[in-house]
Amino acid sequence: MQVPLYQAKAEFFRMLGHPVRIRVLELLQHGPVPVRELLSVIEIEPSNLSQQLAVLRRSGIVISIRDGSTVSYALAGGDVAELLRAARRILTELLAGQNELLAELRHTESSAQAGSSAFPPTGEMTSGRWGR
Repeated sequence: MQVPLYQAKAEFFRMLGHPVRIRVLELLQHGPVPVRELLSVIEIEPSNLSQQLAVLRRSGIVISIRDGSTVSYALAGGDVAELLRAARRILTELLAGQNELLAELRHTESSAQAGSSAFPPTGEMTSGRWGR
């Protein structure tokens, strides 16, 4: 029985759902990187990095390259780099929207503190919880 596309996508995004894996993919966007450089930049235990690299390699989105005793990793294709760029654009838009909302909330709060509250002062409403 074939796995539905939506389930395969969910498994793919679940595989990406680890900060170390995302950081590795970001570092590999510009070309192959030796494991020792990945370790120096990411600053995690070698065994943990090895586990995360193995997950990425098994998924087929990175490849390992051996040159003598040096092992480097590279993206298997350019689509992963494009996915990371798309994620950055989406996050930028989401955060910009949140910043606009935050600015609006701060403006409303400062207006309320200046005396132009959207709610009547306590005691002016006779029904409901505001008048209590």
